[in-house]
Amino acid sequence: MRQLLPILPFLAAAALHSQTPPPAGHEHGGVTIPGLKHELFEGVREEDLLRPGNDPKSLRVTLVATFNAANYGMNFNGWSHGKAVLSVPLGWRVDVTFINPSPIPHSAIVIEKADTKKLQVAEPWFEGGATPKHLTGQTVSKAEFSFTPDEEGEYALACGFPAHAVAGHWVALNVIAADGQPALQLGDKEPVVVK
Repeated sequence: MRQLLPILPFLAAAALHSQTPPPAGHEHGGVTIPGLKHELFEGVREEDLLRPGNDPKSLRVTLVATFNAANYGMNFNGWSHGKAVLSVPLGWRVDVTFINPSPIPHSAIVIEKADTKKLQVAEPWFEGGATPKHLTGQTVSKAEFSFTPDEEGEYALACGFPAHAVAGHWVALNVIAADGQPALQLGDKEPVVVK
């Protein structure tokens, strides 16, 4: 115990710093992410996280990893730590376009929300719910996948690369009743029904 006494102030400071909120908004001021290929996601907005699909009872999700410097680049469309919430009705098909403009490997996988606290995620919760090679990620590229949720509950669209989800690289995915309306909530804003 005596050996720990000299470092206790540092541990306390680190714990306090980890609880300090980020600057106003969700940007990390002054942080730049080198090597981004902006042309891969030109025209994509944070609201493109959830849009109506081409078919009845289908939705389109556009996930851009490292959209900006929020959470030091570990974000989807600028959001992390589940602060963007996609509400999807049970049985609706979800078509996902995943874009990683970064030279750092990222991926996308549907997992149980509780699994965002794990260093390593497993397999997708819903059949088809992940990019290829979701555990090793991909760099400077796009991938597409589709899944149809068959169980209500709280899930996450997370980066499957080791330790990324636990670092906050995920957005919330709530599967709601089949007769519910799909919606997108960004931060503290009111949810917007997707029509």
